[in-house]
Amino acid sequence: MDAAVPSFDLLPGAPGSPVILHVPHSAREIPAAVRAGIVLDDAALERELDDITDAHTAELAEAAAGLARVTPWRFVNRLSRLVVDPERFPDEREEMLAVGMGAVYTGTTRRGTLRPAGTDPGPLIERYFRPYARAMTEAVRDRLAATGRAVVIDVHSYPTERLPYELHGDGPRPPVCLGTDAFHTAAGLAELARAAFAECGETALDSPFAGAYVPLEFYGTEPRVGALMVEIRRDGYMTEPGGPAGPGLHRLASALAALVAGVGR
Repeated sequence: MDAAVPSFDLLPGAPGSPVILHVPHSAREIPAAVRAGIVLDDAALERELDDITDAHTAELAEAAAGLARVTPWRFVNRLSRLVVDPERFPDEREEMLAVGMGAVYTGTTRRGTLRPAGTDPGPLIERYFRPYARAMTEAVRDRLAATGRAVVIDVHSYPTERLPYELHGDGPRPPVCLGTDAFHTAAGLAELARAAFAECGETALDSPFAGAYVPLEFYGTEPRVGALMVEIRRDGYMTEPGGPAGPGLHRLASALAALVAGVGR
């Protein structure tokens, strides 16, 4: 990917939709200059990408948007989270620093080395993380101005079997995990999601992954910004670890479209 090309896309929805489907971890693309700083050989890097990538979630969000009566907006990361992870705190607040997975990863999913010790995250933060954060902030601000509210629905997936990097992976691993935030996730939003995904299997709150993404400008201060993370267990729609999507993708897209419809009412 050329350095002049944005590393993310904001795909417009209906002017009256408050919903942004946020897809941060679906891509495998790593620019050559960033690849040079990763110590894994090509085969090991492909295995790491299989484990860490939320494969087919961009397609899932696209399908859901196509099914929705009122089209949601979509914000899609076009680079791998191994470049930067736009959902991490860029400082010491990030608990995943404990396993080398802050905004710039130095460790792998299996607790190996991704980048050399002492790697300076600053250049990647400035080149990729901050422009992404600014653009997502503007997308939320635009929905607030247009509709009086914004609802960020994060679209993720997770492996059936716990990976060693998971800090809180010892709880249930249901077909659908709903990550919530005490300030930004209203009880009604979580209940809408439970109802929408009822036909996709059991849902659980904040297990094995908790929290929901909100741009830092609004985090904990702007009640008109709602947020929910949807984590889909990968065996429900694809061949693990990094294989093709299956028929479950359409069922999940229909469920996500139902959630979008409920939120937009």
